[in-house]
Formats: sequence, C-alpha cells, structure tokens
Amino acid sequence: MPVPIEIDVWQGAIAELEVDAIIVPANESLFMTHPAARAIRRMAGESVERDAVQQGPIQPGTAIVTGAGNLAASYLVHAVAVGHELRANHEDLLGALNAAFEIAARLSLVRVAMTPIGIERGVFTPEESAAALVDVLERRSRSGEAIPSSLVIAVANPDEAAAFLMATEALRAAFR
Repeated sequence: MPVPIEIDVWQGAIAELEVDAIIVPANESLFMTHPAARAIRRMAGESVERDAVQQGPIQPGTAIVTGAGNLAASYLVHAVAVGHELRANHEDLLGALNAAFEIAARLSLVRVAMTPIGIERGVFTPEESAAALVDVLERRSRSGEAIPSSLVIAVANPDEAAAFLMATEALRAAFR
C-alpha cells in the first residue's frame, strides 16, 4: 500500500508557502512567541494573534484555528504541545498533532504546511517531534481518519531536516 500522503521537508520561511493551512507551535495563552510563529505574525498581521488569544487559554495537547491574515494560506492552526511548565509530555505532543490534523480534516484541507511541533525551547528533540508526527499520521491513516494529501514540513536547520527526513522514510517503509 503506498503512503497516503506526500511529505516534503523544506528548509525555509513557512509563511511564504501557498497551502491551505499552516500548523504552528503555540503556548497555552496562544501568543505567537515561537520564532516561526513570530515570522508568520509579521507577514500575516497582528490580527491572527489577537484572534488566537481570544480563543485561549487552552490546554497542552489541543489546537485551535484562526484565519491567516495576509498570508496565501487560508488558515493557521495553533497547536499547543508544550505547557508553560516546559515539561516533556509525549501524550500532549501526540494530542496537539492529532488535534491539528483533526481541524484540517474538519475543514477538508488538502495542502498543509507545518513547523516541527514540540521542539520549542528544547522540550522535545527534533527526532521526538518527527517520530510523534509519523505516529499520528500513520494511526490516522490506518484507522480511516482524514489526513491531508500533501504536507510540507518547514524546518529551521539541517539537524531538523535530517530528523524529519529519517522519520518520513520510516513512514514510507510502514506502508510498503
């Protein structure tokens, strides 16, 4: 069985991608403080952060959706994998990823981009984040839950790229 999703790992500015939605890491208060989220806010406009904060605070392991302001994307999905106490909780990481993909499914999104979730402030390693992403995608696919047909993972450096390339190869192997 072929992998039910096309995954590209890309090193560059996620805010420039022409996709249906962008999944970004968020904190419980939903302020856009992660470097990738700040860059998105600069391009999208301040209203995206205001819209997010109005829906918060939310618990780790969850996600919310807002419009994407001035971006080419239609939506931003704010995924909270790490709480204010900066404790690595694998269930929260999986929950945040699953919640983000559940929002994408509910909105019938086909092309999604994301940054690594959970690595903010070093709570999870890129390898742990990548493995959790693969776990969520594989479980959703095998249980018949919707996943996007295309996913771009925008990484910040070669170490993140290597972790996500290795994990996505494991996903491909799981569907052979």
